[in-house]
Amino acid sequence: MTPADPQGLDPRPSHLRPSHLGLVLVGGTVGTGAREALTLALPPVDGVPWTVLGINVGGALLLGLLLDPLARRGPGSGGARTLRLLLGTGALGGFTTYSALATATATLVGDGRPATGLVYAAATLLLGALATWAGVALAAAGRGPSGRAVAR
Repeated sequence: MTPADPQGLDPRPSHLRPSHLGLVLVGGTVGTGAREALTLALPPVDGVPWTVLGINVGGALLLGLLLDPLARRGPGSGGARTLRLLLGTGALGGFTTYSALATATATLVGDGRPATGLVYAAATLLLGALATWAGVALAAAGRGPSGRAVAR
């Protein structure tokens, strides 16, 4: 709901609503800032940006942890949509960086290290997929038989 749409009946698609774009902007700013801080604090070793690999794999794990419970809440509306846009699309979308993966791969290949570049790219993709699966599995393990979070 916005001042222009107090009933929350804005007919525009989600990606054209200013409030939704604002959530992605805020989340993306935070995620991108965190990624940049980590890559500056932990530079590449021997030309291989291990920090970027860790960011992408860690971000994939967090995305799995986030999206499983949100998907179980039903269609993307209300609080689930807000969390998905702010944290998933915004923060984790800004935190993870497949453009840097592509650049690192191309740089390693261009520097005469094609095997290193290809292994780096393949490892990032494979580990990212496994991390997403692990995040979903961890989120599922945190639910009881009823599908609700288990009290600890």
